[in-house]
Amino acid sequence: MPAEYLSIHPVTPEPRKIARVVAQLKEGGIIVYPTDTIYGIGCDLMNRRSVERLCYIMEIKPHKLDLSFICNDLAHISHYVKRIDTPEFKILKKLLPGPFTFIFESSSQVPKILDVNKKTVGIRIPNHPIPLEIVKLMNNPLITSSIKDDDHIKEYTTDPEEIYEDFKHKVDLVIDGGPGGNIPSTVVDFTEGAPQIKRQGLGQFDW
Repeated sequence: MPAEYLSIHPVTPEPRKIARVVAQLKEGGIIVYPTDTIYGIGCDLMNRRSVERLCYIMEIKPHKLDLSFICNDLAHISHYVKRIDTPEFKILKKLLPGPFTFIFESSSQVPKILDVNKKTVGIRIPNHPIPLEIVKLMNNPLITSSIKDDDHIKEYTTDPEEIYEDFKHKVDLVIDGGPGGNIPSTVVDFTEGAPQIKRQGLGQFDW
């Protein structure tokens, strides 16, 4: 059965539609959704079978799992990060929500959840109402990956209808939240002392 295609308002998401998405995630579904950068694909972090399926779809070996968590606020992040010092917290408070992925040493909870010895974890709080409302209602992070295009000219697909055609037989639900971007998040690594920019994306990191 093809995936459900669900249009959600990108500024004022309809609560009943957000509830529909969360119900799908709680049932083990895989979804495609918009962010403040590019469209992402993800599932409920707490559903191990869904995480395994996500790895299969994205052709990622579970032991090489290198996905990010979508959280809805800084308090949410603290469950999955071993430690955030005061200077780092101030940076996060200044820049989030925003187009950044921050890499930290993972807390002891992460290997227990994923059954993989992950020493680091990428954290995102996108500046987009749809994923934030999903995570808030679900009360769990989304484990997520970016959707890349096989086209060597166009790295990221921006049209949700085109994404649907590519993924309708792989995922359970595709959210149309309007055109996506084609620049990914800026990745900043906090595990080596001073923050290191690992990928320059949409966010301008000024600390």
